[in-house]
Amino acid sequence: MNEMKRATGLLIIEAVNSNPNGDPDRESEPRQRPNGCGEISPVSFKRKLRDLLEDKETPFFKSLPEVFSGNPNSYWILESRGRDRKQITKEMGDTKKYDESEFLSSEFVRKYWDARVFGNTFLEEGAAKGFIKSGVVQFGVGVSIAPIRIVRHTNTNKAGVQEGKNAGMAPLAFRIVEHGVYAMPFFVNPNYAGKTGCTGNDIELLKLLIPKAYDLTRSAVRPDVRIRHAFYIEHKDALGSCPDYLLFEALTPSRYGNPGEPSTAWSDYEAKDKLPESLASRIESFTDLMAL
Repeated sequence: MNEMKRATGLLIIEAVNSNPNGDPDRESEPRQRPNGCGEISPVSFKRKLRDLLEDKETPFFKSLPEVFSGNPNSYWILESRGRDRKQITKEMGDTKKYDESEFLSSEFVRKYWDARVFGNTFLEEGAAKGFIKSGVVQFGVGVSIAPIRIVRHTNTNKAGVQEGKNAGMAPLAFRIVEHGVYAMPFFVNPNYAGKTGCTGNDIELLKLLIPKAYDLTRSAVRPDVRIRHAFYIEHKDALGSCPDYLLFEALTPSRYGNPGEPSTAWSDYEAKDKLPESLASRIESFTDLMAL
């Protein structure tokens, strides 16, 4: 098992004429704060990772190193779409008979990658309540650096989506962000590894999934979402050797000109891809996963 170190991550995500995360409470309108800045929810991004890993017959999964592709039964997805909670309970068996060490070595824990990495809610009941509460990896909300401009168009359909009036049209159903650059932080906390069964190899797989999260899960309303940078910073010890916020401040792009105006291109930002020496000396390693 690879050694797991505390790490701080930052994703710089660019959306170009795409909806990076629709809001179900607003008819799938791109998520937006009252100040005009856009949002990408942690749940939305983790769903991309889960979907990417769930299908074991794809070229992506088959291209993974043998330690992963050769052992598919350890990389299933617990929070799969449409999962039956009763079936999950059945798989868990009688958890009352487990002590903590037995539970962590159980087939259930060995099977589900996302439960080991992100934690889950299925096990926060009964005798297992003390074993899994929160995951080793947590993603924060992605917030755009500048306000976003939302464009709305009517979708047309030759077959017709409505009878009578507006037949063949879905008024204002195509809702996209013209351009936006989002900063999404994430955190790797080894402190919880003993509660979830997460291993160093599980984190290595996460690092392989992140760069492909949008490229291999495109959709009609999300055709062009780019991860410009996926910074992964390992600390010198398990408790952390540098405050996270200093790393975020050093690596988040700055908007040229008027920061209160929506951007139209990546060139509207001053990109940052290095840490100043005062911070570089306080961490173990600095990697951009997009450059690997």
